[in-house]
Amino acid sequence: MSINQSIKPVSVEEKENLTIGGCDLVDLAKRYGTPLYVIDEATLRGICRDYKNAFKNYTNIKMMYASKALCTSAIVRILDEEGFGFDTVSAGEIYTVFKSGVDMAKVLFNGSNKSEKEIELALECNVGRFSVDNFYEAELLNKISEEKGKKADILLRITPGIECHTHDYIQTGQIDSKFGFDLSQVDDIVGLIINKYKNLNLRGLHAHIGSQIFETQSYYDEVEILVKEIARIKAKFGLNLDEINIGGGLGVKYTDADNPPSVDVLADAVTRALDKFAVEAKTIYIEPGRSIISTSGVTLYTVGSSKQVPNGRKYVAVDGGMADNPRPSMYQAKYTAQVANKIKFDETEKVTIAGRYCESGDILIEEIELPKLEAGDILCVYNTGAYNYSMASNYNRVEKPAMVLVNNSLSDIIVYRETLDNLISHDNIPDRLLR
Repeated sequence: MSINQSIKPVSVEEKENLTIGGCDLVDLAKRYGTPLYVIDEATLRGICRDYKNAFKNYTNIKMMYASKALCTSAIVRILDEEGFGFDTVSAGEIYTVFKSGVDMAKVLFNGSNKSEKEIELALECNVGRFSVDNFYEAELLNKISEEKGKKADILLRITPGIECHTHDYIQTGQIDSKFGFDLSQVDDIVGLIINKYKNLNLRGLHAHIGSQIFETQSYYDEVEILVKEIARIKAKFGLNLDEINIGGGLGVKYTDADNPPSVDVLADAVTRALDKFAVEAKTIYIEPGRSIISTSGVTLYTVGSSKQVPNGRKYVAVDGGMADNPRPSMYQAKYTAQVANKIKFDETEKVTIAGRYCESGDILIEEIELPKLEAGDILCVYNTGAYNYSMASNYNRVEKPAMVLVNNSLSDIIVYRETLDNLISHDNIPDRLLR
């Protein structure tokens, strides 16, 4: 079983209290406060090695971490040490990777509406590849590259027409998508690159079919479409494209109802397609994000008030919610949780975990069986490494949580908790209001 098939980090132990990475979670909550993001280094490195081992017989495959899942300087350093490149989608992600000391040749800049400033930064930082998403971007990237005396190595992002059985908001490969060129538009953009955009160097094709994917046949189909499209481009235009990027999207296990395929099963689908369609000499990029970081992370909350609805459900509130984890309200995401300080309690009750924010939809977990909760208990919500901190907000003017890295009984701050002064640091009162 690969780690993406586990709900909990690999280092979880049930002692007097729940521990991760040899660190008592109740002690972490006391020391650093809550809400608190906790990242288990052993789990993170373990899943990186699962990927490397699954594809070890294919030396032309390059792993690119999808930074949007979670991008902090410490996380980048760990991924870099494990031999991963980086798929970035903003100036902030590019700058974080750059300042963390990464070889920028291992970085891809992706995204559907890159700004001029972002393109300029990417060129100045010498990112290895641009994934060009649309006609406007191709023209803009060529213009800026020419002005800077550079030539940009690019992949064309296409929509392969593959619809995965996942939430509509995280499908990206279907025909009706905001991302990429439709296959019917490929000839037009290739013609422009050959005849007009002399500062763009087309290297290959890129596609991404979605997120939280459980069907590995989709990857097989995607490889087939990309390889055949490359062959068609060669036949029509005489271009020898030598790179394909199949994106990421492998699912993880949030609850017992989830049954994601292992990394080995993903590798089998991809490599069978590569073998069948004879692309041994090509460079293949894979961009896992969620399946790299999600299981590594948990979030700790402190229990506060509760409310029993007459003849209805019981709500138990925690000190966080939709601002530190918007996924339940956005995607109806489901989670598994455990009470860190009540490991051996037999008496349980069914409760709904509510957030602290002023929205009726601020519900973290509906109808979960837990030991009877009291104010001050520490709730550990599993599998929050991906798209929690990276999508966090200051809704209700609340400070964003801290993040700690745990390993071998050591804990280190990797993101400091915001302060009230941080919250107002960018505010400005015009002079005319100070009279």
